[in-house]
Amino acid sequence: MADTGVTPGKSPAHPLLVFDAASQWLGIEVLELRDGAARISMLLRPEMLNGFGIAHGGMVFAFADTAFALACNPEAGGPARQRTEVTVAAGADITFLASAHAGDILTAHAEHRAGSGRSGVYDIEVRADRPDGTSDVVALFRGRSRTIRGPLPDPPSRPDAGPVPDRKQRMKTSPAKSAAANPAALDPASLDPEERMSRDELEDLQLRRLQQTLAYAYERVPLYRTKFDDAGVHPSDLRELGDLRLFPYTTKEDLRSTYPFGMFAVPQHQVSRIHASSGTTGRPTVVGYTSGDLDRWAALVARSLRASGVRPGDKVHNAYGYGLFTGGLGAHFGAEKLGCTVIPISGGQTERQIQLILDFEPDTILCTPTYLLAIADAMAAAGIDPRSTSLRTAVLGAEPWTEEMRHELETLMDLDACDIYGLSEVMGPGVAGECVESKDGAHIWEDHFRPEIIDPFDDTRVLNDGEPGELVFTSLTKEALPIIRYRTHDLTRLLPGTARPSMRRMGRITGRSDDMVILRGVNLFPTQVEEIALRLPALSPHFQLEITRPERMDELTVRIERREETSAREAATAAVELAAQIKVHVGSSCTVEVVEPGTLARSSGKLRRIYDLRRQPGAAPS
Repeated sequence: MADTGVTPGKSPAHPLLVFDAASQWLGIEVLELRDGAARISMLLRPEMLNGFGIAHGGMVFAFADTAFALACNPEAGGPARQRTEVTVAAGADITFLASAHAGDILTAHAEHRAGSGRSGVYDIEVRADRPDGTSDVVALFRGRSRTIRGPLPDPPSRPDAGPVPDRKQRMKTSPAKSAAANPAALDPASLDPEERMSRDELEDLQLRRLQQTLAYAYERVPLYRTKFDDAGVHPSDLRELGDLRLFPYTTKEDLRSTYPFGMFAVPQHQVSRIHASSGTTGRPTVVGYTSGDLDRWAALVARSLRASGVRPGDKVHNAYGYGLFTGGLGAHFGAEKLGCTVIPISGGQTERQIQLILDFEPDTILCTPTYLLAIADAMAAAGIDPRSTSLRTAVLGAEPWTEEMRHELETLMDLDACDIYGLSEVMGPGVAGECVESKDGAHIWEDHFRPEIIDPFDDTRVLNDGEPGELVFTSLTKEALPIIRYRTHDLTRLLPGTARPSMRRMGRITGRSDDMVILRGVNLFPTQVEEIALRLPALSPHFQLEITRPERMDELTVRIERREETSAREAATAAVELAAQIKVHVGSSCTVEVVEPGTLARSSGKLRRIYDLRRQPGAAPS
């Protein structure tokens, strides 16, 4: 091992850590440091736990990130100002596999895996050694680095030196905001009783509710009676949860074939509200709610918002679209149910959105991730620092997004960005929500929905937890529109619960089976391109995919904006790298066209990424 000036097992002498107050507070010890590798450890203390008695996810991330930084910058001799370059993070992904508890000794081992030019890829494993002698992998972290060159500033004269906090920082640390700003301060007693159930208790509840729902749908919805009879099954055949696989699926075509109200299980006078899809690809799908459905929906959205860090008394800027779309009203009544003040601005009118954010000083924004990105870009274009606003939480949904997009938004706006999941046919937003203390995927509220993962190419196969496939939902408490084994077309996997241990999590939505593009025999999803593009510092998150067939073969063109600070030369280099990475990771050749910032369309709702022009030779995107 190269001489790094670090004594194994002692407090860190590395210049990156000496002036890092967070690392000092964590009590990190450097066990090993060499070129491209680092190993560090720390004792998990009670004050490092969240409100559920497990290690705070952000703390585990910071610990892994420290090992990443040390492996990228192993030299410890001499002051930082004598060095003329440093390697910094360009992006990171973390997967949480197990919980850690007070008394555990955490070890993070970082190792360089690959490199290209100034960029590198590092794998970091975080392991917990338990007091009982057992050991578990808590998290796997993959970091991507880049090197910056030039004179580096002197370190601060003391670890706690720093500027006077700005308005946003004062708000985050004021007594009135402290409970909201610190998710660990959430009292577990404030959770719904179902959130505190054991897994066995939850599955007992699911079985009872599932048996009731199947009988209810069979008795009240003619389509389900026909489908069950055709499949040769009866509600009484469900004796255990695994028996659900015996029952037929529901599809969007079923809802369209019974348009408008043929799927309703209650008479019209008991339907309190109707929502519908846009119907851009055919008849709209219509969904209805009883007053009881609306109460449960609001409660689940409130649960989701609370999990993501929103607290009673917060001002919530709701930029989801209102109307027949379930997003706006679903989020609105859920925020009110939680005890928040709602600003119902809806989508669009970006300049007005910005003005109200500055004037009303909301704590939380609700919208799609791509629209929040558009708001941040518009702020920057107007000379407003997006990090200077009052916003501290963003609850984002209605479209797939990646960990790279989370990092982009959190860095741009200095806030916590969490996912909320739902779809109109199942309920609307609030089917699942992400916990801010772990940020490791949305927990499905399984007291109201039973999820399954199936093979999208062989729907007779129900897959095990952890296996990727198509997400299927059965409602357990809906009255107006019970839904049985609804095929969402969302591609993901089911993972063990963490912050809510009995509720399983959804992995990130990697795409939709009905949005998948087959390009010369290769399956392509927009999220794959987003994930790769956001690893390249010269390129922005704004891109479009254009597919044409000028001759006999399909051709893919990726049109992507460069960042404002990127030179033409750097953009051209990044275009070559992006095309190469898409070829490696997706398996398809493409042309990359880097365009000027602000060239591509923005959207206040779901953003269109793919323009399939194979049937329209020479057409321009609309």
